[in-house]
Amino acid sequence: MALHIGYESVEPWKLKRTDTPDKKASDAGQNPKPALKSDHENGIVILDSQTQLSGVPKAAWGYKLGNRCALDWVLDQHKEKTPKDPTIREKFNAYRFADYKEKVVDLLGRITRVSVETMEIVEAMRALPRG
Repeated sequence: MALHIGYESVEPWKLKRTDTPDKKASDAGQNPKPALKSDHENGIVILDSQTQLSGVPKAAWGYKLGNRCALDWVLDQHKEKTPKDPTIREKFNAYRFADYKEKVVDLLGRITRVSVETMEIVEAMRALPRG
């Protein structure tokens, strides 16, 4: 329980960050285009047209919140979405992933740690004799 309650203070998993400049976006004076996708097979998270994280262990994808893994849930929560209501869209649609990118990178490292350690606990519990 302490692992989940204190997820903000756990040591982030060491994910390898690769930044490849997006010349097209920078020439246009724009932020890199958000992607927020995961590749479970290769242990990769693609944040935007410029940044990807690799080295996500297979165990991290196994920890599910409902029907999807915690990492995918975090990615989905940080996607830029356009509100359907025109008034809300006009006055309150100010969220830009680029403004939160570094926080999301840190959060993904922490959620990876929590996911891996949770799966270790689950596997240890499965190994216990049932009586």
